[in-house]
Amino acid sequence: MKRYSAYKDSGIEWIGEIPEGWGVKRLKYLLKSVESGSRESQEQEFNDVDKIPSIGGEHISWSGNIEFTDNKFVSKKYFLRLKKGKIKTGDVLLVKDGATIGKTAFVKNEINAAINEHVFILRTNNNFKDGLLYYNLVSDFTQDLINLFSRGAAQAGLPSDFVSNIFLLIPPEPEQTAIATFLDHKTAKIDELIKKNEGLIELLKEKRQAIISHAVTKGLDPNAKMKDSGIEWLGEIREGWGVKKLKYVAEIVLGKMLQNEDSGKDELKPYMRAQNIQWEIVDITDVKEMWFSDYEIKKYRVQKGDLLISEGGEVGRTALWNGELEECYIQNSVHKVTVDKKLANNRYLLNLLKTYGKWGYFESIVNRVSIGHLTREKLKEIKIVCPPKNEQEQIVTYLDKKSSSMDEIIQKIQPQIEKLKEYRQALISNVVTGKVRVDES
Repeated sequence: MKRYSAYKDSGIEWIGEIPEGWGVKRLKYLLKSVESGSRESQEQEFNDVDKIPSIGGEHISWSGNIEFTDNKFVSKKYFLRLKKGKIKTGDVLLVKDGATIGKTAFVKNEINAAINEHVFILRTNNNFKDGLLYYNLVSDFTQDLINLFSRGAAQAGLPSDFVSNIFLLIPPEPEQTAIATFLDHKTAKIDELIKKNEGLIELLKEKRQAIISHAVTKGLDPNAKMKDSGIEWLGEIREGWGVKKLKYVAEIVLGKMLQNEDSGKDELKPYMRAQNIQWEIVDITDVKEMWFSDYEIKKYRVQKGDLLISEGGEVGRTALWNGELEECYIQNSVHKVTVDKKLANNRYLLNLLKTYGKWGYFESIVNRVSIGHLTREKLKEIKIVCPPKNEQEQIVTYLDKKSSSMDEIIQKIQPQIEKLKEYRQALISNVVTGKVRVDES
């Protein structure tokens, strides 16, 4: 792509030169309105007729879309009373606080929804195309400004007057249309490639899980005789295999209740909570600390090879502790499961429990009136498929080999997705700041 034939000084030191014929304006002069949202004071249960989606930061993707997953709602009655915060076609939605501050979406089609208190609606006036506003806000140039002007001690946040501190580059009106159209076309192609690659990864993950599920419940020999497991939702298992309650093959310990103050004899130690437990692995990017007594240090310390199971959140999510930290403990949103090595293989159980989770078994045994909890009493009574120990180890070896080959393919695809995302971001940033020229024809 070519550069513009002539550039001029923008008059603002940190912006530098801009194309001849372009201007610079504060964002507030390009907007008709800035609105924030709200929610009802009490959560309610709604039927499909009486509920309206309430859009928060978690529903806005970095690719500029609104994702209607894990929806929150307000009542239709509350929605109709709202004087602001209702989403319209052409709106630009901006996440105003939290870890994902700056995420932006453009509303291309009419939707019946409102925003919550963590999102701004920006509506342009007649001097600026709404689609071009979206591309400006997601550019590196503006994202840097948003991060600079966000404020808040515990959690960064944008005040409503942030629009006075954000500067945008303004092309002539015909060029605004050309730029928006060009970026719509280019980003749609890039997004489609990203979607295809992400879809391929999901297919590989589904295939991987299907292989795991079959191996841990039916075995490796397709010609083996089968028998009724005695568990309705599980069906048949291999002859020679048994079914046992988890408490008979492992010791189960629920973690310690949160303690923020030292009782005088305690030690400050790192601990795992439900947010740290992912499927198969633990996430140690955000590890909290709390106080433990000598007795609790012995009881709640995690040892290499332990399984960690989420008690809340996505109940039953199971990870293998591989000694990621030299010393670590558990909070009461996590169970520590220490497997008896004479009776079971911990990695076989990891794969089995993941299969149970993917089949929805854990969700089926918890009370979901409010927040679900997989209590120790429920966990220890779970019936598990128990092949002979040597067969468990054969299954683990087989799954390692199968999983490794698919993981290698996924690892080759993932960098391609990242490069496409980087190219998308660079293209948007270079076009809206005038570093490259778009042909108006």
